[in-house]
Amino acid sequence: MAEISRYPFRVEPQEVDFTLRATLSSLGGAVLNTAGVDAYGKGFGVDVLNADNHSWVLSRMALEIDLRPMQYTDYTIGTWISDYGRVLSTRNFTLTDAAGHEFGRAVTQWAMIDLTTRSAVDLSWVGREHQEAVVPVPPPTDKPRKIRAVTPTQHAEHRVVYSDIDFNRHVNTMRYIEMMLDMLPVEMLTREAPVRLDIHFLKECRFGQTLSIGCELHEHAALFEVSGDGQSVAVRAGIEWQEA
Repeated sequence: MAEISRYPFRVEPQEVDFTLRATLSSLGGAVLNTAGVDAYGKGFGVDVLNADNHSWVLSRMALEIDLRPMQYTDYTIGTWISDYGRVLSTRNFTLTDAAGHEFGRAVTQWAMIDLTTRSAVDLSWVGREHQEAVVPVPPPTDKPRKIRAVTPTQHAEHRVVYSDIDFNRHVNTMRYIEMMLDMLPVEMLTREAPVRLDIHFLKECRFGQTLSIGCELHEHAALFEVSGDGQSVAVRAGIEWQEA
């Protein structure tokens, strides 16, 4: 029977802000890097999919962080797949410190696309061929929540450049999150309170597009929507800090 896979990490200086604690985007990046490493090791990473002109893309993500770890802190990310569907696969994560205390968790849902048509393909074959990779452990928190409507109170623009693009030639997840976080008051970003991020991808944004990022700001939360070149919404997200 498959078991949860665990990978060691350390909070490096480039991953902290001026409080010397890991940023939300660096922890999210570590989570997504773990997904890639684990899929590669189990034989269904992007290297295998690319041979058939396919790739994994993140559809939805929920990330909860109870306390951002300090610089040079060692921690472990555990990951496991809890289900395969025809369209989406659910991969889960826990973040634990050196003493074994859980300080974060994530649930991600992934789709497979054809790199030529950029459309989703049936991933049932992955479930059939790699059923042994499924671990009978439920997700560690609620699955990603959909943000259905945003009424922005402020806007920003960003032109998609080389450094924004990932191996799928669209905007990297963490770059979206960094664009959103940069719109928030620094006092909100540096609060030492549990935080939850939900992000939902509706369509791709590509190199050269001009993105419009809208933010609906509340006292302890913010909602975001991103669109490219004045088209329909491509990404929606929500960030909420627990009230003291």
